[in-house]
Amino acid sequence: MATRAPENDGRRRAAAARRRARKEQIIAATRELFDSRGVRDVQIEEIAGAVGINRAIVYRHFTGKEELFALTLVGYLDELHDAMRTAADASTDAPTRLASVVGAFVDYGVAHPAFVDCAQSLMVRPGDELLDEISEGALFRLGRGITSCMTILSQVLVDGIDSGDFSVNGDPVLLANTMYASGLGALQLARLGILVTESAPGVPTVSQISAAQVRDYVVSSALALVTRGARAS
Repeated sequence: MATRAPENDGRRRAAAARRRARKEQIIAATRELFDSRGVRDVQIEEIAGAVGINRAIVYRHFTGKEELFALTLVGYLDELHDAMRTAADASTDAPTRLASVVGAFVDYGVAHPAFVDCAQSLMVRPGDELLDEISEGALFRLGRGITSCMTILSQVLVDGIDSGDFSVNGDPVLLANTMYASGLGALQLARLGILVTESAPGVPTVSQISAAQVRDYVVSSALALVTRGARAS
């Protein structure tokens, strides 16, 4: 009996390692399909086929499509965090840091449209539905990925307030969350590339807008939100 416990422990560890490896393999295949095909067109059957398994095995590792998408989003968020961290560390001047961090967010979203789709597909779901459909562990990883990016932006805002460069009405964390959500919407506009206006009352018309123009607008809007009145005070 003394020799069986370590043997069983070893088997359990090996089985857990194989399960983790399979799970990461499925997430990697999902990411690859997202980047090449877009989020909306990807089906579970295609993900399973890319890994060489059937869809039933996918559902052994994930509670459903939403959980798989959430964990795939975590990979994007980890990359976004690194880009925002690099941007924040490149300067000590508060307005420059904020412009760089917001610009890094836009640049990443433009380069990875599947990140935007994946993030928005989860944001449109009511929170109680996500709690029902995504496991606690997956929600924790997703929340940690989002907050890792939000914390960088929030800290840049707080540092700017402390230095007197920024004036924020209310909670900087709430402002950071609002910037993140509105930034995702702006990234959809950058992808669409079309502005809708009126050429005359009641007469709609469209014009083009570039991703660079959207980036400039998002950055300038972020700076306007926090610098209005700060210098005067």
